[in-house]
Amino acid sequence: MDELSRRILQVFDELGRETLDLHALREVAGGNDPAQRDAVVSAVELLERAGDLEVSGEADFYHRTEQGRLAVAKPLDVTLYSRPKCKLCDEARTAIEPILREFGSTLREVNIDEDEELKELYTNDVPVVFLGAKEVARHNVDTVKFRAAVEKAGK
Repeated sequence: MDELSRRILQVFDELGRETLDLHALREVAGGNDPAQRDAVVSAVELLERAGDLEVSGEADFYHRTEQGRLAVAKPLDVTLYSRPKCKLCDEARTAIEPILREFGSTLREVNIDEDEELKELYTNDVPVVFLGAKEVARHNVDTVKFRAAVEKAGK
């Protein structure tokens, strides 16, 4: 992924927003350079085609997809794809939380039932755990392997 595309996807975290309009993306990701601002428009179109951004409501508003969020996840960001009332998901969360605290990692738990694409991908596989943009566990978490992966990502 090129630097401009990465920057566009990161703007959502920087501004703490779920959706952004094209004007805000051009201004924040493109800065003061008119050529760079124009390049943002092309990059947004490519990110939309790649599935990292989706049009949200009106044509000039965009939502970063879960795929787009994972693409720019920091190495110690942990994502737990789960669903309510899932015993294995509860066990996975309980197993990884002490490791996350030890290494200062952040946990984002995502209910797959709230996203049709994630539900289709993971409906029979939860819990699924990602460390940064890499899947590190599915169904069960081996805490020894998980700790080693987190330690390696932190270096």
